[in-house]
Amino acid sequence: MRGWRAAWSVAALLSAMASSVALAADDPLRICLDEDRPPLSAHHRGKPDAGFDVLLAQAVAERLGRTLTIQWFESKLDEDSSPQLEANALLSDGRCSLVGGYALTQDSLVVPGMKTARLPDFAGATRDDRRRRVALGVLAPSLPYVYSPMTVVLGSKASGRKIGDIGDLAGLRLVIESGSLGDAILMTFDKGRLIDSITHLVPGRDDLLGTLQRGDHDATLIDLARFDAHRAAHPDTALTASGYYYPIGANRGYVGLAGDGALIEAVNKALSALAAEGRIAEFGRQAGLTYLPPREPAILGDVWTKIIQR
Repeated sequence: MRGWRAAWSVAALLSAMASSVALAADDPLRICLDEDRPPLSAHHRGKPDAGFDVLLAQAVAERLGRTLTIQWFESKLDEDSSPQLEANALLSDGRCSLVGGYALTQDSLVVPGMKTARLPDFAGATRDDRRRRVALGVLAPSLPYVYSPMTVVLGSKASGRKIGDIGDLAGLRLVIESGSLGDAILMTFDKGRLIDSITHLVPGRDDLLGTLQRGDHDATLIDLARFDAHRAAHPDTALTASGYYYPIGANRGYVGLAGDGALIEAVNKALSALAAEGRIAEFGRQAGLTYLPPREPAILGDVWTKIIQR
């Protein structure tokens, strides 16, 4: 009798494990990632998916006991794009349960001022998908998992210039993309002291780092991860990192819909465990990302007011 019971217990355990595996396969964790934001995430035909957020998403899904499905989307770099509305539309349309690499600011998490928005272009989108509008929900953030600062990048003629503050850019030929966060910082610094030294480029049309590489300008202010991507693509670049980080920066994390509180809580537990084990920092090193751990405040306040006040 004991042998029969033991055999039954083992069979029951194996059956439960099989059911659990089947459930994970049937209910994958769907995460939306930008297809062209190396070294955070990259999805290009003929190449394996890569990036810090890809490695992290795989680890989080593993912790949750679920398979991972990545919904790739394209976020255009232009003055009319809205990462907040794009993420909200993807989530509200059920394309994914989480959007990764999301900048955690109060402005990016407010209830949207409009009821509907268009979807960004995404893998598998149809003509109708590109036309229709999606009813928007309310966003809820996870814990942050990486700090994303702005940094000064120097051209060859300014190489070696010591930058300890934005004021140290005085006398240099500056270049920036119109409407960007860097634009606001440079234009408003010290009541506009740098304005006459700034050249504006159109985002998505002009090559910001390319013009700096050619020597047309001396310095710019961009997201640190973007410079990491440039160095990976151009290992012989003449551009150099100044080592200066603008003191107002944002953490990045996941964002989901407010109604998915249980998922956000489970993801937070997974992120906390992965961070404690040092694995998140290791993912950064593997992806070629200058990894900086999250900083307080977890969610940045009114960034524009902070910039103007400085």
